[in-house]
Amino acid sequence: MKKKILAGLLCCLLAVSTLAGCGGQQDAGSADVTESSQSTESTESAESSESAESTEDTESAASEEAAVTEEVAITMNDVSPMDLVKDMKIGWNLGNTLDSTSSKIGVNVEMAWGNPKTTQEMIDAVIDQGFNVIRIPVSWGGQMGAAPAYNVLPAWMDRVQEVVDYAYNRGVYVIVNIHHEDWHFPSEENKDAAAEQLTALWTAIATRFRDYDEHLIFEGMNEPRKIGTAVEWNGGDQEGRDVVNYLDQVFVDAVRATGGNNTIRNLMVPGYAASSSDEALEGIVLPDDDHLIVSVHAYTPYDFALNTAGRSTWDNDTRDIDHLMEKLDELFLSKGVPVIIGEFGAMNKDNEAERVEWAKYYVSKAREYGVPCVWWDNNSFDGDGENFGLFNRRELTFPYPDLLKALIDSAYAEE
Repeated sequence: MKKKILAGLLCCLLAVSTLAGCGGQQDAGSADVTESSQSTESTESAESSESAESTEDTESAASEEAAVTEEVAITMNDVSPMDLVKDMKIGWNLGNTLDSTSSKIGVNVEMAWGNPKTTQEMIDAVIDQGFNVIRIPVSWGGQMGAAPAYNVLPAWMDRVQEVVDYAYNRGVYVIVNIHHEDWHFPSEENKDAAAEQLTALWTAIATRFRDYDEHLIFEGMNEPRKIGTAVEWNGGDQEGRDVVNYLDQVFVDAVRATGGNNTIRNLMVPGYAASSSDEALEGIVLPDDDHLIVSVHAYTPYDFALNTAGRSTWDNDTRDIDHLMEKLDELFLSKGVPVIIGEFGAMNKDNEAERVEWAKYYVSKAREYGVPCVWWDNNSFDGDGENFGLFNRRELTFPYPDLLKALIDSAYAEE
């Protein structure tokens, strides 16, 4: 592969507009906006909008995304996706934080769902426990300007980079995605508009992070699905699966076009809704590329792991986990395509001992197949919602030490 390529970068004046975010009913990253953040949204929205439309921000965006033609060298190792994933042990999601959505524009949206501002100390505490993959979900729609430029608010891009650096500078693997986005609704009618915005957004993200090495992975979409329809969570329909496959290729093409390290960066692509259902997995048609990783989300068995009205006992229910690993092997692993389970977990039902046994089995079985798992942590521990908290970010503590130990020990068992 050539060591240098010509990279054409997008440029337009900044024109910021607000787009509504979205969250799925069964998406474990969903949460209600807190009352306190709602009370400040209108004021902050006005102030942030003025800032976003200012000459200073316009010049900043134009300067960063200036349309130039330049040769960009590849400065990172060309690591195959299988080799990269082999080095991953277990991961942790910074959930309900940079992926939060609200009607305002500005970096304060990071705290809109009640979580504290992310700090280096928080990320260090997680990494020090043995997590060597940090997934950073990010919602971008409310931080983007209007068509056709879709410029990202510079302050938001800066904040995302700051949080990425907390983990990246520690030498672990970092996954950056686009999370609660409803604008890429996977229908034929919306396909072209979604592709245009997806290209603009990933061109901006990839350009900003182009010089980062192989420890940074881009994930094209989170759970692309027909939100609010009868096929949202059941594996989708043929149209939806086909459009997701198309948008996966659009994502890959946009990243590769930015050149440099992005020509060989490993990229994660999901099927419909990143679903672990047979129908969704079998519907995946991978883009034409040599550096791809399949992204799957699997809170399984559902009744124990994700269903708030389900059972609290594990009952040694291994069937769904076994079937999932066998299916991933059949479709991808046996063909040299690695898989990352980018979200998994079992919510707290005052049942730590049961979750410990489940975690031991789940992570050990995934490790046998070479599939690293990334715990969904929304920093929620009690109440009636989806309580996937593992690390208390306000107190910098791990309230479930036995569960934490089971996850880490199972991931590193061969060492």
